[in-house]
Amino acid sequence: MRTEQTHIAFLRAVNVGGRKVEMARLREVLTGLGLGSPRTYIASGNAFFTTEATDHADLVGHIEAGLADAFGFPIPTILRTVPELQAELTASPFAGRQPAADERFSMVFTSGPLPANVPAPHSSKGDWEVLGASGSTAYVRWQLRNGRSVNPAPMIEKAYGVQATARFFHTTEKILAAAEKA
Repeated sequence: MRTEQTHIAFLRAVNVGGRKVEMARLREVLTGLGLGSPRTYIASGNAFFTTEATDHADLVGHIEAGLADAFGFPIPTILRTVPELQAELTASPFAGRQPAADERFSMVFTSGPLPANVPAPHSSKGDWEVLGASGSTAYVRWQLRNGRSVNPAPMIEKAYGVQATARFFHTTEKILAAAEKA
C-alpha cells in the first residue's frame, strides 16, 4: 500500500543572476506536475509537496523537466523527505551550537551520496570547511572574511561529482518546521 509523503525540493540557483522563479508560479508548476499541496518557503527555491512517488531519481527527473519547460532554463533539484531531513539535521555537528559572529553553519544538499573515505574539501583561503557528512548532505562551517563568504556548493560539486545547493543551518531548521506543517 502506497501512502503520500511530504517531500522538500531544494532548487539550485534560483532568483540569482537573472534566473527568476516566482514562488506563486513555482507552486502552479508543481501542481501541474501532479504533486499535491505545493507550498514554498522564502524566495530562494524551497518547496514542499506530497506525492506517493518513492523513486527520488524519477521524481527529480519529472520535476526538473517540468521546471525547465515552465521557466526556460534548467533548475537542478535536490529532494529530501521530511524523515530524511530530520535525520540529517539530527546528525549535524551544529545542533545546539550558536555560530560566532564571524562564522556561519550550512548544510550542502547533494544529488548523491558523499563518499566516506574521500578527504573533505575545504577552501584554500580558509573561509570554509566541510566538518562532516551524513548520506548526501555535507555540513560546512563558513568563516566570514571582511563580512563576506564564498558558497562552497560549486566546489563540493566538483570534488564529489554531484549537484549541490546550500542552505544555512538555521534556515534548514525553519524549512523542516514549515514542511512538517504541510
